[in-house]
Amino acid sequence: MLPFLKKIHKNNKKELSKSMQDNLEFINTAPPVVPFLMGLLLSLEESKEDRSTIKGLKVALFGPLAGIGDAIFWFTLLPIVAGISASFAKDGNLLGPIIFFLVYLGVFLLRIFWAHMGYNLGTRAIAMIKENSEVISKAATILGVTVIGGLIASYVHINVAASFTVTSGHTISLQEEFFDNIFPNILPFGYTFLMYWLIKAKKISPVILIAATFVLAIILSYFGVL
Repeated sequence: MLPFLKKIHKNNKKELSKSMQDNLEFINTAPPVVPFLMGLLLSLEESKEDRSTIKGLKVALFGPLAGIGDAIFWFTLLPIVAGISASFAKDGNLLGPIIFFLVYLGVFLLRIFWAHMGYNLGTRAIAMIKENSEVISKAATILGVTVIGGLIASYVHINVAASFTVTSGHTISLQEEFFDNIFPNILPFGYTFLMYWLIKAKKISPVILIAATFVLAIILSYFGVL
C-alpha cells in the first residue's frame, strides 16, 4: 500500500502518517481477494474520505472477504484441481503438475482484476458508502459473524471421551448421547466464546490462550477426559 499512499498524500506528510498508522492495524483476510480491499481503500484515500469511514469499512469487510475467499479458492477450487492433478501425476502424466500450476497462477493473476475492481467500485460508490456506511458496515459485520459461526462448527472440535456405566453392559457416552443429541457443537461454541471473553474482557494474550489450549488438550486427553 505504501507506494500508492505516498503518491496520494505526497504533499501532506501528516495524512500519510495517519494512513500508514491505520495500515499497521491487524487484519486477517484471504490473500487471493485482498487486492479488492486494497483497491477499495485506496480509492477512498484518494477521494480524501473521513478516516473513520475508511477504517470502519476495512474492519467490516476483511472478515467476510476472508470467508468468501477461503470458501471459493482454498476449500473448493484448489482442492478439486489438486485432486484431478494428483490423479494425473499418480499415473506419471506430466499434465498433473502443469494443470495445477496454471490454475494456481490464474488465481494469483486474478489479484490484478480484483484490485482494479475494488478501486473502480470505490470511486463509483463513494457517495453511497458515505451515506450508508453504517448500514454497509452492519451488513458486512452480520455476514462476517455468520461465516465465523460456520467456521466454529466446522473447525473447532471438542469430543468428550468420558462415559458412565448405568447398568451391567450398558454405558452412556457423554459425547454421543448427551452433547451430540441434545446440544450439538455446544462445546466448540462455548470454548470459542470463552476465548473471546478472555481476550476482550480480561485482556489475556492470544499466545497464552493458544499455549493453554495445547496444555489442556494434552492433559485431558492423557487422563481420558477428551
